[in-house]
Amino acid sequence: MPTEILMPALSPTMEEGTLAKWLVKEGDTVSSGDILAEIETDKATMEFEAVDEGVIGKIIVAEGTEGVKVNQPIAVLLEEGESADDIGETAEARGPDEAKEEPAEETSAKAPEKAPAKAKEDDAPPKPDQTPDWPEGTEMKTQTVREALRDAMAEEMRDNPNVFVMGEEVAEYQGAYKVTQGLLDEFGAKRVIDTPITEHGFAGIGVGAAFGGLRPIVEFMTFNFAMQAIDQIINSAAKTLYMSGGQMGCPIVFRGPNGAAARVGAQHSQDYAAWYAHIPGLKVVQPYSAADAKGLLKSAIRDPNPVIFLENEILYGRTFEVPVLDDFTVPFGKAKIWREGSDVTLVSFGIGMQYALQAADKLAEDGIEAEVIDLRTLRPIDYDTVLASVMKTNRCVTVEEGFPVGAIGNHISATIMQRAFDYLDAPVINCTGKDVPMPYAANLEKLALVTTDEVVEAARQVTYR
Repeated sequence: MPTEILMPALSPTMEEGTLAKWLVKEGDTVSSGDILAEIETDKATMEFEAVDEGVIGKIIVAEGTEGVKVNQPIAVLLEEGESADDIGETAEARGPDEAKEEPAEETSAKAPEKAPAKAKEDDAPPKPDQTPDWPEGTEMKTQTVREALRDAMAEEMRDNPNVFVMGEEVAEYQGAYKVTQGLLDEFGAKRVIDTPITEHGFAGIGVGAAFGGLRPIVEFMTFNFAMQAIDQIINSAAKTLYMSGGQMGCPIVFRGPNGAAARVGAQHSQDYAAWYAHIPGLKVVQPYSAADAKGLLKSAIRDPNPVIFLENEILYGRTFEVPVLDDFTVPFGKAKIWREGSDVTLVSFGIGMQYALQAADKLAEDGIEAEVIDLRTLRPIDYDTVLASVMKTNRCVTVEEGFPVGAIGNHISATIMQRAFDYLDAPVINCTGKDVPMPYAANLEKLALVTTDEVVEAARQVTYR
């Protein structure tokens, strides 16, 4: 007998739509999967396809008709051997109020029933943990990032005799960037150890020490030279817990400057955030402020897993407020909202935060209120804080100093598309460094780095201003 084709429900909240265009006509033979028509909703224009095969016997609702109710018959499909005379008094005689209560037979190829699009009206946004990192009224002091890092290591070394520091120039020279200043005098040469210039060697010793129950802090003078130790970091430190069935852990921290400094050439300027965040078994941290540098490094030293702790040479001398607490730590996987806003979400980490915050100030002059989020940890990532913000602002720009291909921002964009697509009023824009090795010349180096103006322009694009 003739089969009614009903107006499909293309989202959980759809009640009616516009039958924009028929892609078949009466008398056409269709098969399962053939596209029948285009339907416009308040969110998008979608195609829907035939479930059964047969012949289009009658088109009931003409293309261009608005306000077609869900489940209202819009056409009749005939089986083999049937003719239009068999249709009789079917849907043509019934109005939309008499439409069947059964689910529509046709579903959207772009929005299948098994994965319905999220609705702005009904879906509750994530509820991220945004409790303050320290109690209100806590005494604060001013510190540079390098001082905060030093204090974190010193406090953990005092509390745990298994913690020690090793690396090039960390002892007698007090650290290439003076981050380990004073540690040799307090803890001695057995716990603050100068190593030869051989990253694969001392990284391997550190991994072995961690397997044996110690808690090494391995400093790389620059993370660019951690490539010499990539086998020890990835094949040994990151994978052994899994490959040993949980029998051998590796509580080690690999830390040091990462990314561009100033005129030190391509071999000293690469941002490895995305490289290490890609690897299961590693936790990856990249702080911006002194408080986060201290709190996150203390958490890293205590963590039973290998942690990649990425710092920035230019930030070492920057000054921030740090809480005066006996034991201040910052948990992994908790982003920080530096600035609240309603028009666009800016997501960054590490030194990229300076561009995001500067851009937010410039945007505010134009009446655009940006919400600025510091991821702080890149594995694990606090997706809930980012998604909740995007669901509020409906726009997002990511900011980082690394290369554009395979960037952290790419991953954030994909996550937003998967989990908050219906909340976006514009595509996500990723602001990154340029796709070239870092030049040495100052003028070319400046062109290769991400800039505040690029972030401002991207935010204006997504806010249409």
